[in-house]
Amino acid sequence: MQRRAFLKAVGVTTVLVVGGSVWRAYDSGVFSVGEGPAFEPWKDWQETNDGPLVLVRAAILAASPHNTQPWLFKVTDSSIDLYLDSRRNPGALDPYLREEHIGMGCALENLVLAAAANGYAASVTLIPGKLTQSAAYPDHELVAQVGLALGQKQQIELYDAIPNRHTNRNAYHLTALPQDFVEEIRQLGSKETDVKVFVFTTDQDRNRIVDLISKANDIVYADPQVEQGSERWVRTEWSDVQKFRDGLILDDVGESPQTAAIAKFTPPWVLGFALRHKLLRAKPYKDLLNATPLFGVIAVRDRYDREQSLRAGRTWQRAHLLATARHLAGRPVNEAVELIDHQRSLHQEPEAMAELSELIGEDGWQPTFMFRLGYPVRQVSPSPRRPVSDVLL
Repeated sequence: MQRRAFLKAVGVTTVLVVGGSVWRAYDSGVFSVGEGPAFEPWKDWQETNDGPLVLVRAAILAASPHNTQPWLFKVTDSSIDLYLDSRRNPGALDPYLREEHIGMGCALENLVLAAAANGYAASVTLIPGKLTQSAAYPDHELVAQVGLALGQKQQIELYDAIPNRHTNRNAYHLTALPQDFVEEIRQLGSKETDVKVFVFTTDQDRNRIVDLISKANDIVYADPQVEQGSERWVRTEWSDVQKFRDGLILDDVGESPQTAAIAKFTPPWVLGFALRHKLLRAKPYKDLLNATPLFGVIAVRDRYDREQSLRAGRTWQRAHLLATARHLAGRPVNEAVELIDHQRSLHQEPEAMAELSELIGEDGWQPTFMFRLGYPVRQVSPSPRRPVSDVLL
């Protein structure tokens, strides 16, 4: 079963359900959304007195591509080192581990926010480097170091938003966002060197972006290697959700709780039959994108510079936390940037890069991350997370 086809198919308007029983509903987690060991890190992230580990508990709740959670931490009383676990990647979808590094930046941002909120003064050192083909990476590689000293506890709005920040893949209300919030998002890039945030809210710009993303999505996921690599991170069985505590799950794919429950309740062989025989109709991705009042593009000077990728990740984490604090929803929409990587890795003409460069309209900036924000149609449950004990070196 192909990943993208599956994720589309669970967004059904017609569902074939054959057989099943009460035990299947319980066994599939129909009545246990957001419950179980896989979701405990969202609940106990502040319930600790074990020093700097409280910062790691916040870091592991950060955004990550495909919920791969590519982070490892080495913790002492005076420092925390962040390592990229290159084995936790979605294959050909991220051939240079660019998105994995952005995810590491998200974790770093949560960690730094948690440091200030818990009475630490944090000093961050980013490790220089260039992003290369994923096969060239060691199993784990140092990407950032955080020195810790005693400081004063601070009250921080973004820190308080950490346990409520979840990727919302639903449709949004097409309602204009407050202009002061739009400007806050635009200015987030000014907090990082070599990072700039471009914001698009007009009908003309939004329609153009929807077309770019939709076209890129079709091209990227037509590659069997992309499907194969990203399929690894789809958890369709509730037992696997609780076992692996990562990846994309049925409760997070952007459909109503009722639809997700039906998909979870349906025995796998029935769901597979329905997919193979096209008995399920999916809501087009383009329709979801059209219901977006704000698109954003995070750009850097060099898309394949490690430090700039980490800074882009910190910027996205701040943007998503700020949106969460304002009761707004957000999610990445990175297909157009992924197409840049895709074409580069296959030595094709850089058409996607030219289109995105034309979109932002400023020389010297390279788009590396795209997102959408808006008022949510519905709230979403948290994603599974590995425990702190699994991410320590």
